[in-house]
Amino acid sequence: MSYSIAEVPDPVNEPILNYAPGSPEREELKRKLDELESKSIEIPIIIGGRKYKTGNMGECRAPHDHKHLLGTYHKVTKALVEKAIDTALKAREEWCCLPWEQRTAIFLKMAELLAGPHRQTVNAATMLCQDKNVYQAEVDAACELIDFFRFNAYFMQQLYEMQPISDEGTWNRVEYRPLEGFVFAVTPFNFTSIAGNLPTSPALMGNVVLWKPARSVIYTAHFLVELFREAGVPDGVITMLPGSGSVISPPILNHPYFAGIHFTGSTATFQHLWRTISENLEKYNTYPRMVGETGGKDFVFAHPSADLDALATALLRGAFEYQGQKCSAASRAYVPKSKWPGLKRKLLKEMKTMKMGPPTDFSNFINAVIDKEAYQNIKKYITYAKRSKDAEIIAGGDCTDKVGYYIEPTIIHAKKPKFRTMEEEIFGPVLTVYVYPDKDYEKYLKICDETSPYGLTGSIFAQDRHAIWKAQDALRDAAGNFYINDKPTGAVVGQQPFGGARASGTNDKAGSLLNLIRWVSARTIKENLNPPKDYRYPFLKKD
Repeated sequence: MSYSIAEVPDPVNEPILNYAPGSPEREELKRKLDELESKSIEIPIIIGGRKYKTGNMGECRAPHDHKHLLGTYHKVTKALVEKAIDTALKAREEWCCLPWEQRTAIFLKMAELLAGPHRQTVNAATMLCQDKNVYQAEVDAACELIDFFRFNAYFMQQLYEMQPISDEGTWNRVEYRPLEGFVFAVTPFNFTSIAGNLPTSPALMGNVVLWKPARSVIYTAHFLVELFREAGVPDGVITMLPGSGSVISPPILNHPYFAGIHFTGSTATFQHLWRTISENLEKYNTYPRMVGETGGKDFVFAHPSADLDALATALLRGAFEYQGQKCSAASRAYVPKSKWPGLKRKLLKEMKTMKMGPPTDFSNFINAVIDKEAYQNIKKYITYAKRSKDAEIIAGGDCTDKVGYYIEPTIIHAKKPKFRTMEEEIFGPVLTVYVYPDKDYEKYLKICDETSPYGLTGSIFAQDRHAIWKAQDALRDAAGNFYINDKPTGAVVGQQPFGGARASGTNDKAGSLLNLIRWVSARTIKENLNPPKDYRYPFLKKD
C-alpha cells in the first residue's frame, strides 16, 4: 500500500571522468585492470537464483591478445531455457504487481552503485573484453548506462502521468500495465550500455526479461548481472542466457507467452527473427512488440562553406573511435572538390599521430576489433578496395592478427558515389570519401539519400544556413539522428533520443519515453460516479 505520490528525482547526465595522470579514477581503474587481468573467471548460468553448470564451455578472450583467456562460461541448454521461461513467468506474478516506486528505487540504486563501487569493475571489463580505450569505456559502460537507469525512471513517471480528461460525473484514468508474458532482450557486443539497457528498460516497466548477450561479451555481461543482483532485482526478473542463438531463440519464440523482443544487432538477424515471429503469430496470447535497432551506413556531408578543422575532427572521431564498431560510425563522406585537398592533408597528418595497441596502455587511441570474424570481414573490404580500379586507399589499410585483431584506421577515396564501401555496412575503422563538384551540392544530397538502405545517423557540415536547411530537408528520411556541424556519433540519453528507420530499425528511440511506452499495454478505466437509473433518453418523451 502506498500513501504518497512519489516524485522521481530530476535526472542529470552523469559527469565524464577524465582519467588524467595522477587522478584518483585513473589509479583505481588501473588497479581494477590489473586485478581482472590476473585471473580467469568461470561464469555459471543463474536461473531463479540457482547456479547451473552444463560443462559445455565457451571462452571469453581479449581482442588485443587472443591468447589471453579472461574467462569461460557454461552454455545454456534448451531445457535450461525452458526452465528460465517458467521461472520468469512465476517471478512475473509478484514483479508486475510491485508498486512502481518500489521498482524505481531498485533502478535508482543501480545507477548509484554503477556511479560508485561498480564503476571501475564494469569499465575495466569493457576495456578488456570489448577493447575500448578508457574514454570510450567511461562514456559507454559508466555514464550512458547510469543515464539510462536514472532517465528511464523519470520517463516512466512522465508516462504514468499521461492521463485522459474526465467529464462531469465520471473519473477516467489509464493504467500502463506490463505486457502479458515475457520480453526477450538480444544485445550486441559493442556497447555495455545497450547490454544493460535492453533488459532493464522493460523490467523497469514491470516486465520479466530473458536476456541473450552477444557471446563475445558474456564476460562483461556477467558483471552487469552482479550489479543487478546487488541493486535488488528479484530472482527471475532478468535472466541472462549465455550461449548460441540457435539454442536460445526457438523455445522463446515458440512460447505462447512470448510478448516482445528488444533487439540491437544486425539487420539480417532482426529480419530473420521478425519472419519467425510472424510465422508463429497464431501461437501467441498477444501480438508481440517488435523493437529493434540494427545497422547503419552513416554519412557526413560537407558543403563548400564547411569549417575545415571541425569537419576533419568529426571524421577522425566519428569514423575511428572504437575502431568504427558503432552502428552510428561515420563510414561515408561527401566532400566538395574545393575542400578536399586541405581536408586530405589534415586527415593524413592527424592519422599519423593515432597510436594503436592494447586498451591497457592509455596512450592508445585505436585498439583491436572484437574478434576473428569481424577482423576477416573488415579486411575483406579493404582488400576489395586495394584491388579495385574505382578506388584508392590513401591512408592505413594494414591488418595483422598475430597477437590481437588489429586493423589500421583506413580511408578509401572512391571514384564512384555508389562504390561498394559507400553502400555496405563494414563495422570497422574504414571511412570512404567521395569528392563531388561544388556546384552539384543538391544533386549529391539526393544521391546520399538513395545510396544506402539504412537510415540511422548522418551529419551536415556547413556555415551557409540555406545549405543546412536544404540538407536537413533533402535527408529527412536518411537519418533518425541528424547532426549539424557535429559527428554522427555520441547520442546522449535525455538529449538525443537514439534510433533510425529504414533498414536501421523500428526507431523507438532508446533513452526516451517513446521506448518505454512499447513495454506497456494500456488499460482505460472509466468510473461512473453517478450512474443513470432509467434507460429512457429525453428524446423519447412525447411532444
